[in-house]
Amino acid sequence: MRKKIVAGNWKMNLDYNEGLSLFSEVLNMVKDEATGTQEVVVCSPFIHLHSLTHLAKGSAKVSVGAQNAHQAESGAYTGEVSAKQIKSVGAAYVILGHSERRQYFGETNELLAKKTDTVLANDLKPIFCIGETLQQRESNTHFEVIKSQLAEGVFHLDAAQFSKLVIAYEPVWAIGTGVTATSAQAQEIHAFIRKEIAAKYDQSVADATTILYGGSCNPKNAAELFAQADIDGGLIGGASLKSRDFTDIVKAFN
Repeated sequence: MRKKIVAGNWKMNLDYNEGLSLFSEVLNMVKDEATGTQEVVVCSPFIHLHSLTHLAKGSAKVSVGAQNAHQAESGAYTGEVSAKQIKSVGAAYVILGHSERRQYFGETNELLAKKTDTVLANDLKPIFCIGETLQQRESNTHFEVIKSQLAEGVFHLDAAQFSKLVIAYEPVWAIGTGVTATSAQAQEIHAFIRKEIAAKYDQSVADATTILYGGSCNPKNAAELFAQADIDGGLIGGASLKSRDFTDIVKAFN
């Protein structure tokens, strides 16, 4: 049985105290209301990580993650944060290749392959994001885009390394737009991703891989999306900034 995960991506939101307050609310709500086997991951800005990992100690369900990491172990990279530094504060996950990183910071599949290696070398779990833009979907190249993102970004890993990854599918055209892929559209891509993983490794590796949906998931559509055979949870943006909404999404797995 592959792991079910609901991961929140706070992006560049919340000051220090706001972050601690929100996380405390989520921690308590999840403890009281989440009755399934789902895991909850909160990916905060770097300023919160140390404090959140301390608050989460003893929680059976809630882990903490970062939103990015540099590909080098250390060095003269002013303003960057290394995987080793993230690991040292107790975080467990790192989001890599989010569509906003690809779009605004020019992150390529080649760069993300290096970041993946560094994150894994520091015993952190990558949440590796892939997905197509509206233009790519309308030109019917979305399957090729997904295929190349996997091949160039993570398929250099051996099966043991790959098994430590979580994949997140982001229909870029559905992020922050209020437009959501239908559950059938999302399932189609998730099934394609799993098929590609099986072709590269084998069916058992594919069946064990958690694939999250990352496109405007909310409390109203979460249950329908998560009921799809190949959707194993969500990477949640805006709704993760509201403790009630985020917990209600988590409860879709109850």
